[in-house]
Amino acid sequence: MVNSVPVYKIVVVGDESVGKTSLIRRYCENKFSESRIETIGIDFQSKTITLEHEEQVCLVIWDVAGQERFSSFRDQYYMGALAVALVYDVTEPDSFDNLDTWLREASRSASGAPIIVIANKADLDEAVSYERAEAWAEENQFLFFPTSAKTGDNVEEMFFTLGEMAHKHLEDIESFGGF
Repeated sequence: MVNSVPVYKIVVVGDESVGKTSLIRRYCENKFSESRIETIGIDFQSKTITLEHEEQVCLVIWDVAGQERFSSFRDQYYMGALAVALVYDVTEPDSFDNLDTWLREASRSASGAPIIVIANKADLDEAVSYERAEAWAEENQFLFFPTSAKTGDNVEEMFFTLGEMAHKHLEDIESFGGF
């Protein structure tokens, strides 16, 4: 008999060049590359983890392209998401300002899925204060994680939290009769 592991879809979104691919690669492969990798449309990686209550799950982490030219078909990538991460680059104020747009898109396309805010590139000098970003996250009732794909700081914790949130969201869905 084969034991199946539940699969939890996590969607990671934000402007281009904020480090979404680097965060996912750091988490799934424990690798970091200085060279910029542009995601075309969509990419994904997976990692099996053990949640706090000892259940093993497979996180399938969808890396959604941030370029405007992909916006017309991005909505479909959110379907079935159990959690969403909004990522901005601490050195790029526009990427923070655009979180409102990403939030609208995620709320429309992954309605009800829990959302967290990720301040990536925390190893660099921030152009957007953590206080401002954390206040925005708090105002929207989201958890806030400063991370660095380069150093790995807070990356494991952030994805583990997404896994826990996805698990809770799935339990809530199932208690109300499913999708």
